[in-house]
Amino acid sequence: MSVLIAGSLALDNIETPDDRVEDAAGGSASFALVAASFFGPVQLVGVVGDDFPQAHLDFFRSRGVDLQGLQRLPGPTFRWAGKYLPGLNERVTLCTELNVSSQYQPKVPESFRRPEAVFLANDHPRLQRQVLDQVEKTGLVICDTMNLWINTAREELQALLPRVDILMLNDEEARLLSGEVSLLKAGRKILGAGPRAVIIKKGEHGSFLVSADQIFLAPAYPLEQIKDPTGAGDTFAGAFAGSLAQEGGLRGTPFRWCPHLKRAMVRGTVLASFTVEEFSFDRLRRLSEKEIEERVQRLREMVSFD
Repeated sequence: MSVLIAGSLALDNIETPDDRVEDAAGGSASFALVAASFFGPVQLVGVVGDDFPQAHLDFFRSRGVDLQGLQRLPGPTFRWAGKYLPGLNERVTLCTELNVSSQYQPKVPESFRRPEAVFLANDHPRLQRQVLDQVEKTGLVICDTMNLWINTAREELQALLPRVDILMLNDEEARLLSGEVSLLKAGRKILGAGPRAVIIKKGEHGSFLVSADQIFLAPAYPLEQIKDPTGAGDTFAGAFAGSLAQEGGLRGTPFRWCPHLKRAMVRGTVLASFTVEEFSFDRLRRLSEKEIEERVQRLREMVSFD
């Protein structure tokens, strides 16, 4: 079962207290599509400039990603530069250059318009809506957002939410969107705007899902060392979407009785734990399905108390 992923592709300059990298593959869609590809076919809708390395596109194809929906426009690719502070829990954005993304209009190929799931990776709500407008039928719509869009495009985001099954955002963004301090209250208030469920990502403290009739907690996988947190949330979301698509979405299934929803969150957690071990998605390049399942099993053993 295919998952359609739409979002940004970028080239990143990243500095941590111990290292730095330039022109690393980045963007919300890049991390999400690589993670989702471990669970089934992926279709990409996005844009790059003429400076985006062909090697990255070749790697996407090697993962079974269909790039028919990728536009290559003349000019530089979207670029982002950031610096992580000691502890890697805070980062400072040094530069954001939209470049070809500023003139981009998404085009969903005819063959992409009936996916099992759509994941609208973090992007302007207007572009997310334009993608959804071109999809004829889907079993599941998952959407990620960030504080920038909550602050600058709140009305467009709120208009999109009734069309979304699952909204993903981090704890700071949940508080900003809802006006609530309690994350549980925040999640329940956001549910009133339209989504069937809200997943709140809390970084090293894991994530939790809130729906009308359940709460599910997924702890983060404990690591002794983290090299680069960039893309962890996008990896989580992509793996979550890919896992759900693999298991047939949520057609006619109440959230309370949906074990593969919980499995998808755990798989997302595990894939994100691999991403942060190296820069960009370099660790995912050589990741095996066996390693994923082994870490899923270890996490299961860590949280079991029967």
